[in-house]
Amino acid sequence: MASEKAKALAAQQKQERKAEKLRKKSSDDPRDWGRVRQIIEAYKRTNELDPELKWWTLLAVAGPIVLMLAVGFWLQPWWLWLITGVMFALVAALYVLTWRVKKANFKRYEGQAGSAEVAFQLLNKKKWSYEIGIAATRQMDVVHRVIGAPGIVLVGEGSSPARTRQLLATEAKKHEQVAYGVPVTTVLVGKDQGQVPLDALQKHLEKLPKALQPHQLTEVKQRLKALDAMRPRIPVPRGPMPTMKGVNRAMRGR
Repeated sequence: MASEKAKALAAQQKQERKAEKLRKKSSDDPRDWGRVRQIIEAYKRTNELDPELKWWTLLAVAGPIVLMLAVGFWLQPWWLWLITGVMFALVAALYVLTWRVKKANFKRYEGQAGSAEVAFQLLNKKKWSYEIGIAATRQMDVVHRVIGAPGIVLVGEGSSPARTRQLLATEAKKHEQVAYGVPVTTVLVGKDQGQVPLDALQKHLEKLPKALQPHQLTEVKQRLKALDAMRPRIPVPRGPMPTMKGVNRAMRGR
């Protein structure tokens, strides 16, 4: 009797694994994809916006192989140098793809409400946290909040720099009232003087002067809960972006 139950359970588990594998195979969710499919899909989506991608990829692949072959014909055995060249080519191709995916994402979402999230997603999640659309106008000028070692950073984006700066100033005062000495910095996304381009936003945030220790971040977040509870959430468009999870894993050798 016990043997029959064990067989039935094993058959059920096998069927469930088969169904799950089939679901992932037909899924459109990048989290269900394997590493290879993630890389392929990232390449396809990026190539739609970046026609130069194939030429950069070709250069990244051919360059190391040709170079190592040239060295191999001079320093035998040549086949060992060829294998080395192929390995370098794969690494170079992944670096190129990562670089062009980031560039294509910035190009795709630049100027849209909520586009700053493209840069926020590149931040180290263990050191940074962010909230999209904590304040907005009817004209879709938006303020986002980033919390990290520099303190509280309010990031504004919108069609009117003057209007967005005013919104940033208003939000900065509100945050300073509950921050109790925690630095509140404002950043305006854009290409004009005094603004930070979208593709430079990540680096700009990471280079801000450090003011808080990791254990202080939790306390800051607790203080801001009262401020957030006093206002409704702002619906900000959040578009899907090509995932680079598989590429990043491969780059780290995981």
